[in-house]
Amino acid sequence: MSANLLSEAGIKVPQGIVASSAEEAFQAAKKLGVSDLVIKAQVLAGGRGKGHFDSGLNGGVKTIYSPEEARDLASKMLGHKIFTKQTGASGKDCNKVFIVERKYVRREYYFAILMDRAMQGPVIVASSQGGVDIESVAAENPEAIVKLPVDIKKGLSLESAQGLADKLGFVGNAREEAADTFIKLYKLFLAKDATQIEINPLVETSDHQVMCMDAKFGFDDNANFRQKDVFSLRDPTQEDPREVQAEKWNLNYIGLDGQIGCLVNGAGLAMSTMDIIKLHGGAPANFLDVGGSATAKQICEAFKIISSDAGVSAALVNIFGGIMRCDVVAQGIIDAVKELDLKIPLVVRLQGTNVDEGKKLINESGIAIFPCDDLDKAADLVVKLSDITSLAQKVGVHAKLSLA
Repeated sequence: MSANLLSEAGIKVPQGIVASSAEEAFQAAKKLGVSDLVIKAQVLAGGRGKGHFDSGLNGGVKTIYSPEEARDLASKMLGHKIFTKQTGASGKDCNKVFIVERKYVRREYYFAILMDRAMQGPVIVASSQGGVDIESVAAENPEAIVKLPVDIKKGLSLESAQGLADKLGFVGNAREEAADTFIKLYKLFLAKDATQIEINPLVETSDHQVMCMDAKFGFDDNANFRQKDVFSLRDPTQEDPREVQAEKWNLNYIGLDGQIGCLVNGAGLAMSTMDIIKLHGGAPANFLDVGGSATAKQICEAFKIISSDAGVSAALVNIFGGIMRCDVVAQGIIDAVKELDLKIPLVVRLQGTNVDEGKKLINESGIAIFPCDDLDKAADLVVKLSDITSLAQKVGVHAKLSLA
């Protein structure tokens, strides 16, 4: 829980308890011992307050005034899907709720620390207009956004933190408390190998305390080995199951919203493959990077993941074999097509190490695969095949395509 990480770092947050059942929510509300509370759906998506559940409940953040109300609303959140502007049509399962004391707020702010490629280090992004969609603020009132690059070797100084507090409009004791909060947040950002800490809203309460009311964290996956406590909090049910499955096989999967599945090796090749598909009028449904040392079994599993997307109407394999051998890829493709009884057309472009052996395996497999050495022609072909398959699917016809 982000609230626990903040509290452990000495940063003020409202008191709250996580609940996994309606009865736990009831007991949590009783234990907090205050009459003004808030129940929050715990899902990895923004826009919860304006979201809706498949139970019929509107809003994933609700003010409550009794333990009984906590139990009632928890029963309508837990075990149900919430749909927000960030979840997509599939929604997110709500498995936990957060029962937290309600604070009365004088002013709301936005505060975030991000890793910025252009600045080559951390950048603080802040605004006096918090508690709302920060993207809207940036679009409608860009002068309300304050950016402060931080020298990662020197850190965030007290003077810089106080200057930021001044720009945001903190005064009196709240100014010093805000500056102290900024410094603690920056130290937490470094200590936990974070790539993002977003506080929205950061508030000044009616009694002039500076508090973090809601938080979003992102962490560097490469720091897993030294941030065991952080990564132990991971909830795979909040992630794309295809990404979770890909990770089990040491593969990298990214889901998109097109119709053409892409299997590649290397991020650069993935980007160029998607670009050329777009150039020919198609749209990638996903891409799966098998890296440089995948086995035939991993290739087979990669195809299972790609083809599990119901929106995929064709697939393009674009492999440049260096360390990754083309014959290994070819065998994985053959195994996958046979095991899955793949119904979608498959265009394969292999180049590099053992390419002739790979082509021979495909040619002798007896499987309907469309080989193509030229990437431009391969992209053009897969887009046309995708269009044919999509049209056939729309009218309820199964089209089996093969080379003339």
